[in-house]
Formats: sequence, structure tokens, C-alpha cells
Amino acid sequence: MIDKETIGRIFDTADIVEVISEFVQLKKAGANYKGLSPFANEKTPSFMVSPSKGIFKDFSSGKGGNVVSFLMEIEKLTYPDALRYLAKKYNIEIVEKEKTEEDIQQENERESLLVISSFANKFFIDKLNKNAEGKAIALKYLQERGFRENMIEKFQLGYNPDYSTALTEELLKNGFKKEYISKSGVASESNGKFFDRFRGRIIFPIHGLSGSVQGFGGRTLRSDKNVAKYLNSPESEIYHKSRILYGLFFAKKSIITSDRCLLVEGYTDVIAFHQAGIENVVASSGTALTVEQIRLIKRFTPNVTIIYDGDEAGIKASFRGIDLVLEEGLNIRVLLLPDGEDPDSFSRKKSSSELVEFIDKNEQDFISFKSGILLKDAEKDPVKKATLVNDILRSVSMIPETINRSIYIKECSSILNMDEHVLYSEVNKLRRKKQNQKWTSRPSYEEVVPKESPSQPQVPAFVEAVYSEYEERDVINFLLRYGNDMLNLADEEGEISVAKYIIREIQNDQLEIENLVYKKVFETVQGLLEKNMEIKDKYFVFHEDKKIQDLAVEIFTEKHEISKIWRKKDNYIELPGDNPGIAVPKALLAYKSRIITKAIKETQDKISKASKSEDLEDVRELQSQFINLKEIQMLISRQLGARTIISP
Repeated sequence: MIDKETIGRIFDTADIVEVISEFVQLKKAGANYKGLSPFANEKTPSFMVSPSKGIFKDFSSGKGGNVVSFLMEIEKLTYPDALRYLAKKYNIEIVEKEKTEEDIQQENERESLLVISSFANKFFIDKLNKNAEGKAIALKYLQERGFRENMIEKFQLGYNPDYSTALTEELLKNGFKKEYISKSGVASESNGKFFDRFRGRIIFPIHGLSGSVQGFGGRTLRSDKNVAKYLNSPESEIYHKSRILYGLFFAKKSIITSDRCLLVEGYTDVIAFHQAGIENVVASSGTALTVEQIRLIKRFTPNVTIIYDGDEAGIKASFRGIDLVLEEGLNIRVLLLPDGEDPDSFSRKKSSSELVEFIDKNEQDFISFKSGILLKDAEKDPVKKATLVNDILRSVSMIPETINRSIYIKECSSILNMDEHVLYSEVNKLRRKKQNQKWTSRPSYEEVVPKESPSQPQVPAFVEAVYSEYEERDVINFLLRYGNDMLNLADEEGEISVAKYIIREIQNDQLEIENLVYKKVFETVQGLLEKNMEIKDKYFVFHEDKKIQDLAVEIFTEKHEISKIWRKKDNYIELPGDNPGIAVPKALLAYKSRIITKAIKETQDKISKASKSEDLEDVRELQSQFINLKEIQMLISRQLGARTIISP
């Protein structure tokens, strides 16, 4: 386990903007940064990062937290692994306590699979560079293909010996469980025996966004046509081929810098482009492009160029991918390489500048590209041309932005020599049809709501608990956000901090915070004041208690907005924090009012019970308490209805 001192150094060193920028394209927005949500599909950025507070908040999905919780969410890492990721990034030495047997047992399946993948990756690298078979066959093949040593090392290429259990034996020898070896996909089981999945293949490790190896691709060196040329890891807890892009880990910074992503087909295409000096390139690894992969690209740039070789049959099959890219709102360009060339072979014939120049000069918008491909088939056949027009308009109808659709319709009109209004009408028909399909596919009310509902819970108790917690939350909000601010008291000399004032008022009335998380925050602030320490945002954002972390992020990212109706009437409305000298005492009064109201109700119930038992002495005492409580309630009500005597 990582010791607290090391955790503290990690939190102090980690730059949340720098870390999140590796996963999301961020742009400066005042004191903060904004970007598109990595957790939800959105067009308008609602993902906020505050470098001063060290927190992120995704208003689209509701997720929020610090730099560690972001890594845990985005990469599905455990808390310790997220800390190790940051320690490695910032060259912080990890000081760990020895794991107990209980700690080891708590290692979940994902962690075990990642460890096995990492071990397998090192094994493959070693066999490529140090094993006689690997050097003579696999390394020689890569060198003959023109891959330089630095590229082989960068992409961590390896080799699995053509021996059925080479890797499996090493894994078992090092204590890995058969259950996890099988689930990791590096080996398969048959009749109780394990066999290496990638034996006799060159290995291309597939990295996640954080750099962890999540799967593998293996290329056979055999000429046997019955053997699949490429073989990928099977789906597992850590590897989902539809949600990963080969090379994205190495490309993300270049994609952000260039504000463009080049999309190719295979592993070697990516490596060849890197070798040519172009790094903003990723591959779908031979699988059909998926929505998840497109959204991965969208995190870093809205601009994508798809590069195809001259195989028209393959290009036509890929048109569905173009439509998906359009539907996700990305700006798409298409590049067709010369006949007989693929990205790998073509990049070797050009220098970096020549390759960039070729891409810039020859890439086309998808309308020109698609019509150019399909018009060859249509020629003078009106039926085929009508089919072509419908095909292109279907793609245009996928575009979510109205302005972009309009621009493409104008271009279609010019290329296809058709009336623009006719094309507009057809596109709108297609969009309405698609919208209607969405609505009709939704389940009816009767399908969603059961005809016989179970008995309902007791509403009064539930409402009371929620309402009571609201006032406590308001008090804690001021304690964290404005605790260090100073108040000038009208009836006292000198100043007092908001935090000291709140704690003093609650303690003087012998009140107790009911919500356990709020109570822990209250006691923590109290402890900081006793040590004459300042209340810092990061102390709570990076608190060891995850519930306090979540609460702090919610409080520090809450927005208070005024209704448009009130703005139109030019009413003066104070938002929380505009004037702590007014807002803080009122929050305390509201909190006390709620407690008094509850106490009055409880006293009324006691009077009713005492009256039935004819205990007159008890009744008189309770009535006296009731009158006292009502007087306090009236006093609080008057103060809540007017300005408080405290001024900032």
C-alpha cells in the first residue's frame, strides 16, 4: 500500500490540466478550462477543469472529482493504480507498505488481467530481441519491411515463439492463476491444457489511453492461406476492440497540436507514418469503425481524415463508417492513395513534408469523394444515378448541425447538377423519417409502468429527512467555500472568520449535524481551526474519504443562476456568496428554524399523549416548552424576513 506522505506528494505535484489534456482537448475559459465530455456524447462543451481547485466537473454526466478520480473513471483504474500512474508521470518514487494477505485477495479481475498483459508484453519483447528464433525470423522480417529499431522499441513490438506453450509456461512459473491467464486472452484452453494464442506471430501490443497494455494483435509469418493473417485478443474485462484505437496513446498529443486525426486501417500503417514523422495517426485495427472509436477521436479533435488505398470494394464497404463520423458531428475529409499503394508503402516513398503536402492537396470532402466513386457506376443510367443521389443525401442527413448540412447540400447541388430546393426537401424527409423511427421504437407507457405497483413508502418521513438535510448542506457549503472570509460583527469588536462564526453558533446552541458526511466535514474544519490552519479547497478535494471528495467537488462546482423572469423585472437578488455577512447568518437561521420546527412538532405530539394520560404536571411543562419554542420560531422568522444585523 502507498504511504500517506507519498500520496500527498503526488497530489501536490500532479497538474490536473496537464493530465486531463492527455484524454480531452481543453480550451482556456477564464480561470478554468473547458472541453467536450469524455463520459457523454455532447456537442456543446460542459466539461470543466479548475486548476486552482484541482478538480473537474462534467455537467453532462454529473461526474466530478480530482485528478485521481478522473483517471479511475476514464481508465477504470483502481485508486492505487491511478496514484502509480501519476507517480510514474511525475517521477515520484513510490513508498509502499508490504501488502497483507487481505490486500492481495482484494486485487480484482481487471488488475490481474492488466498485470498478465504487462508480463506478456515484456515476454514478447524479450523473445523478439534476445531469442534466436525471434531474431532470425521476426526481427529480420520487421527490418526487411523497413521498420527502424527506434520504431520497434517505441511501439513495443514483440514475438511469441512458435512453440505451443512458451508464454503459458512462463506465466504459470511466475504464479499467475490459470483462470486469469485464460481470461486475459494470451492463451486458450482445450481439454484442460493451455496453448499460447499468438504462437509463431509478431506481436503488436494495443495500449489504452494511459499507456497500459490492454490487448494484442498478432501477425502470422506463415504463408499458409488457412491461417488468419492477423489475430486479435478476444473481448475481456480490459480489452474491447470496438472501444479502442491502435496508436492513440502515441498520437493524442500530436492530434491536439495539429487539431486533426488521420485514420488508417492497420498496425503497420500507423508505425510507418510515425517513422515518416507524422504522429497524429490512429488505426481501427482492421475492424469496422464504431461509434465508440469515433467518440474517442472527438475527445481530441473534431477534424478527421480517413486514408484509403485504391481498393474500391473496400472503400464502398467503409461508407457506413463515414456516415457514423458525420452523425457524431465531426468534420470529415477523405484521402484516396494512388493505385497499388497503402499508407505503409506510400509513406516510405515520401519525406515527412512531402507526405503532409500530399495529404493537404489531395484530401477531399466526403461529398466529392463519395460522388466520384459512385458516379463511375452510374454513368448515364438514371436509375443508378437516383440511387447514388439517395445514398449521398442519406449521408448529408446524418449531419447534426444545420449550417453544415446547408453547405453540403449546396455542394451536392453543384456536383450532381440538381435543384438545391429539391435536395433540401429530400434531406428533411430523411431526417423526419429517422426521428419518427426513434419515437416509434420507444416503449409505451404501459410497457414501462407495471399495472400493479407495490405499496408505496411512507412519504412524510422521507420528505422530512430530505428537507432537513438541505439546510445542513447549505451550512457546509458556506463552511467550505467561504470559511476563510472575514465578517465584521455589529455587536462585537473586531472580525471573525465565517468558519469560526458557524462553528461557534452551532456549538453555543448545542446542535449536532445529522448527516454523517457533513458532520465529518464540520469536525474536520473544527480541527483545522484548532490548529490555526487555513481551510484549503485541496484538503477536501483530495481527502482520503471518497464521500468527502465527492461532496467537495459538488460544492466547488455548483452554479447559482437567476431566473430569466426575475432578470427581466430588474429585481435585486443576492446569490449565495455575494454577501457572506448576510447569507451566512441567514443559512444558520434557516438551519435553526428547521430544527425548531421539528422540535415544535415533537412537543405537540408529546402534549397530545400526556393529555390522554391526564398527567397535568407533564402537560404544563410541555406547554411551557411549546410556548418557548414558538417564541424562538417567531424571532427567527422575523430575522429571516429582514436584513441580518451582521455586516461584511
